[in-house]
Amino acid sequence: MKHAATRELYDYWQRLRGDRPAPDRTEIEPSDLRRILGDTFILEATSRHEYRFRLAGTRVCALYGRELKGKDFLSFWQGKDREAVATLLAAVSQDAAAAVFGYEGVSAHRRTLPCEVLLLPIRQKGEGWTRILGSLAPMDDPYWIGIHPLMTQTVSSLRLIWPDERPSFLRRGDAPAPEPAADRPPSVFRPAPMSVVPGLGERRVGHLVVLEGGKSTGA
Repeated sequence: MKHAATRELYDYWQRLRGDRPAPDRTEIEPSDLRRILGDTFILEATSRHEYRFRLAGTRVCALYGRELKGKDFLSFWQGKDREAVATLLAAVSQDAAAAVFGYEGVSAHRRTLPCEVLLLPIRQKGEGWTRILGSLAPMDDPYWIGIHPLMTQTVSSLRLIWPDERPSFLRRGDAPAPEPAADRPPSVFRPAPMSVVPGLGERRVGHLVVLEGGKSTGA
C-alpha cells in the first residue's frame, strides 16, 4: 500500500473488525476518518455485475468532475480491466478479502494520473458483506484535479489480501448465517475464474496477475 490514505483506512478497518472477518456498517464513524474522508467511498453490492456508490468523498468526485452517488463502480472500467476489478469486488463481498489496486487515469486533455484504490468488506445487518468501504487517492496532486476530469483509466497492478492469512470460508464459524431467500441480495456473487501461477503465489485474471498477501500492508 503506497498512499498514506490507503494505509490509514486499512489500519482503521483492522482495529474495528478485531477478530471478525469485517466490522459492521454501523461501526464506521466519519469523524474517525476526517483526515481522509474526501478520499473514501462506500459501495453497495447489488449483484455480481453491479456495485453502486452509496457515498463518495469530495476528492473522489473531483477526480471525475461529478457526483458519483448511485453510479456503478464497474462502469468506470472496460474489457479485461472490468473483469479483473469485478473479480476483486466479488472476493471482497463474498469472501471478506481486502484488495488494493493501482490504475492510471487519463483526462480529456490526455494528462495522466496514477491512483490507488483500497476495497474492504463491511457487514450490513441481514445481508452479509454487501457493503464495501474504500479509498481512492491520486499518487500526485496536479493543479488540474477538479478542472479536467478523468475520462478513461487502465489497471496497472492488483493485490488480493487475506487479513487473517486465509479466506474467511476456511475459518469455521466466520461466515454470516444464511438469510431467508426473500431477504437475500438479488444475486450470488461469484468471482470470475482465476488461474494459479504455480509456485509464485499469484493468480491470473485476464491480462493481469493478482498477487496474494497476508497481514502485511506493504506493496
